[in-house]
Amino acid sequence: MSSEPVLTLADLESWSWPGTALAVLGHPIQHSISPPMHNAALAAAAERDARFGDWRYFRFDIPPDDLPHALELLHAKRFRGVNLTVPHKVLAFDRMAAIDPAARPVGAVNTLAWEPDGWRGFNTDGYGLSTAVRESLKLELAGTAIVLVGAGGAARGAAVECLQRGCSSLWIANRSRGNLEALFGVLVPLATGFPLHGFTLPRIPAELPRDTLVINATSAGLRASDAAPLDLGRLPRAAAVFDMIYNPPETRLLRQAAFLGIPHANGLGMLVHQGARALEIWSGIPATESAPVMTVAVQAALLSA
Repeated sequence: MSSEPVLTLADLESWSWPGTALAVLGHPIQHSISPPMHNAALAAAAERDARFGDWRYFRFDIPPDDLPHALELLHAKRFRGVNLTVPHKVLAFDRMAAIDPAARPVGAVNTLAWEPDGWRGFNTDGYGLSTAVRESLKLELAGTAIVLVGAGGAARGAAVECLQRGCSSLWIANRSRGNLEALFGVLVPLATGFPLHGFTLPRIPAELPRDTLVINATSAGLRASDAAPLDLGRLPRAAAVFDMIYNPPETRLLRQAAFLGIPHANGLGMLVHQGARALEIWSGIPATESAPVMTVAVQAALLSA
């Protein structure tokens, strides 16, 4: 999926790259298309500004037990920035020297910026979600009724973003009541003045409003055999459907949305915009400038997979 080599902790321990290094850490990381996405944006930036000529983005497979040591090494080796993906976003949260206020209620960081006393943690997933919804579905989270499917880490980030953006109401659907109640424990203090509701699937509340934006924040759809996370046909007419999954590009949920004539989009735009915002944090390059280049790069990477 990417021509970039998969590096390890041993590579990091002997690191001697002379330029400005950026990295993504995950376990596994072979599937990541962040390197071609970021390196394409950096190459485009270098054509306009020679300062970016020696910037490069790498990927490291780091098991969870090695994350603390890896973060120390990355800082000591003066990596300018780091992205984190599964399973590191939550694990790294308590190891930050500082945390961006918008990331604190999410309880997870996906973007780290080097500072002299340690890492500053950010979470750009919310920006990625809201920007992708606006761009692909012509909707704003603000003033929109949201049905969010899932109660895991991705759902928590999405729920916080919806509340911070001022959605008109937030309905969270999940199959496990325990996970749903745990998420509510986090969200209730943030939801002052916002109608916040939860329900366990497959039950659909009769009072669910029309014209909702349905957001899938579960992994249901990654495999062709997966059932849709919920049946759109049992909901009042939805305004749009956004599935955070981008590979495969059309999940069972999105196929049903197409069949019902509901506007829909997958998560590729979210991937691009969260990455563009991360690069802006590290480099100052406006996210809106990097996003078009990144979109072309990830589309090419997915086609070559």
